[in-house]
Amino acid sequence: MENPYDYDLVVIGGGPAGEKGAAQAAYFGKKVALVERQPAGVGGASLNTGTHSKALRETALYFSGLRQRRLYGIDYSLQKSLNINSLMDREQTVVETERAIITHNLERHHIETIWGLASLINAHTIRVSLNEGGTRDLRAEIILIATGSSPFHPAGVPFDFQHIHDSDSILKMESLPRSLAIIGGGVIGSEYASIFTALGVEVTLVDGRDRLLPFADEEIVGRLRAHLESLGLRFIFNTRLEKTQITFEGVSLGLSSGEVLEAETVLFAAGRQSNVEGLGLEAHGVSLGQRGLVLVNEKYQTSLPNIYAAGDVIGFPALASTSMEQARVAIVHAFDLHYKERVSAVVPLAVYTIPEISMAGLTEDECRQKNIPCLVGRALYANNRRGQIIGDTDGMLKLVFSPADKTLLGVHIIGELASELIHLGANVMAGGGTIDAFIEAVYNYPTLSDSYKYAAYDGLGKWNELQK
Repeated sequence: MENPYDYDLVVIGGGPAGEKGAAQAAYFGKKVALVERQPAGVGGASLNTGTHSKALRETALYFSGLRQRRLYGIDYSLQKSLNINSLMDREQTVVETERAIITHNLERHHIETIWGLASLINAHTIRVSLNEGGTRDLRAEIILIATGSSPFHPAGVPFDFQHIHDSDSILKMESLPRSLAIIGGGVIGSEYASIFTALGVEVTLVDGRDRLLPFADEEIVGRLRAHLESLGLRFIFNTRLEKTQITFEGVSLGLSSGEVLEAETVLFAAGRQSNVEGLGLEAHGVSLGQRGLVLVNEKYQTSLPNIYAAGDVIGFPALASTSMEQARVAIVHAFDLHYKERVSAVVPLAVYTIPEISMAGLTEDECRQKNIPCLVGRALYANNRRGQIIGDTDGMLKLVFSPADKTLLGVHIIGELASELIHLGANVMAGGGTIDAFIEAVYNYPTLSDSYKYAAYDGLGKWNELQK
């Protein structure tokens, strides 16, 4: 019988989820096409904006001297005329190199890349409005939606991308502002607040909740807030924005507290929305949620059985790392491959603030809320030889574990290399291990990794007290 499909799989979107989903299918011999609308190339938000912000973070650390101040007493003054591009000279090289790696990966898997804007004609047909002109219809057995997300624009906010920015346009500012107000204390708001504070900008962060990063461990977030306040960052919590007006001097913000906050520039970090506009998903039976989130089951299958979705387009945690894994699981299920059938239950998460924080598993707060008995072991960078050498004396590693059998429940880190160190704890947790794993291990010395051992000993001391 003649195959009614042009492709086994068509992927819409060339970000982390799209690339890895396409490669997974091609690896198992499937005929795959990938549709990407951005003329700049594949990579998605992870590459096109994520790399920019991470590069800006590293540049802020370098030019501000924050890593060296406690060691050498050095202070640096930045030229206020510097624009964002001048602070990220190397960033474009990184982006181009990474894009070339992604392109090569698609080519070596014989994945056809089609440049244009996709829309759904029916459950098995995609029409592409080609960037070069004209249209092309693609028939596919399986479709994977991996179109990512974009900054959400609240109604009534006059975004002009000169005085009022979202998290994409903020990277295109012509020069550093004297003052910056950030609306939103989530991941993006917290990261940019710390970066611009390090660059010497007067930053005020406003959030309607009572703390930063509500999903993170409260003790860790408290240390982050204290550090940023010591650098001059001002926080306003439990306060809503009620009015936004562009003025001659910049932007005037009317707050629910009655305060009028004046700033040269404003960044709205009010979350993101899925890139589904124009795809025609709902018209063909694909269920959507708030802000366009594509609704999926545990195998990343939509309400149409042959259409899957993965990555930012389905919402939290919206990380490149999990997006890749989601897409792989989706493809394995779609083609009944019996290979990678689930995303790990232990997913590490990093927030690239200054200092960075990272976490995996349950927080101490969650244990209390869920009535899960727990004990905590801590190790301070200030007591770690490597921490002293690099001048990071504010860092801390925290283990949350069960008093019944010492099973590791959560790992939470603030400080240098937190996003790297978290994987040691996450791997122990994924294997159902206990804090004894760190006590039995041997670590290079001096290293920050050695903090695991001393956090475990701290926790063991508390556990021993319970046994008496």
